[in-house]
Amino acid sequence: MGTPEFAVPSLEILIRNHYPVVAVVTAPDKPRGRGQELSHTPVKECALRHQLPVLEPVSLKEGDVAGHVTALRPDLIVVVAFRILPKELYTIPRLGSFNLHASLLPKYRGAAPINWAVINGETETGVTTFFLEEKVDTGNILLQEVVPIGPDDDAGVVHDRLSGLGADVVLRTVRLIEEGRAIPRPQQSQLATPAPKIFKEDCRIDWRHPAERVRNRIRGLSPYPAAFTLHAGKSLKIYKARIVPDSPGGAPGTVAAQGGRLFVNTADNPLEILEVQQEGRRRMGVEEFLRGYKITSGEQLQ
Repeated sequence: MGTPEFAVPSLEILIRNHYPVVAVVTAPDKPRGRGQELSHTPVKECALRHQLPVLEPVSLKEGDVAGHVTALRPDLIVVVAFRILPKELYTIPRLGSFNLHASLLPKYRGAAPINWAVINGETETGVTTFFLEEKVDTGNILLQEVVPIGPDDDAGVVHDRLSGLGADVVLRTVRLIEEGRAIPRPQQSQLATPAPKIFKEDCRIDWRHPAERVRNRIRGLSPYPAAFTLHAGKSLKIYKARIVPDSPGGAPGTVAAQGGRLFVNTADNPLEILEVQQEGRRRMGVEEFLRGYKITSGEQLQ
């Protein structure tokens, strides 16, 4: 059970290792792009390539989803980047159901663990497999793997790294369960931290914060959904920036544009903005952006 690109390597590795995947459950087709044509989820695309049966329930609680899954007689359900499963679903398999989560649980329980780990300036993260229970992301841990977060890594880089690592951990977890060697251990709930869904207001940059904190927010939201600021009432997304070790030249949010470079003051050091996207345009480097967009030193970003 899964939907986005993150889940595809986990499905692929099970197929490659000759595990009989009896069905794939994913989200229904959605209209995407300018033409609003119906398109498959990445997981469905993978399933179709391998000629696997696909279930696309609109809701996991309505209709007879549990009946369909029961009829398949699965030994195990593997969940990667999917929806919250009701108890009547995750209790069907005789060996249980486990989830791959993109954090070192109990840290960063929730919908956006990769984003929040980078936003909060973490220097490491990882993946966890755990048996499903009623409370989200609280089940007993099966396996964990740690990876570093580099100082220049953004959420996209960490996402791709964890997707590949997660597939290996999914395969190892399936083997442990199959062989009866899995030793689940409870989470230390007192160490839990949240990783809630990202909303638009989470993406807005507050230039009154220190440069490191602002830069981490930019990294943690790049490439999607992207941190933004306002200039002349229009949204300006910022994908990449670096700290300039210098004293601030003005109030937080004021800009300096010179020689094809763009600097913004924060609570301490300025940030040099490197990649941006103005409203209605494509993503580009700052030098190209400044050739076609008027922004003058002393103006304020909000």
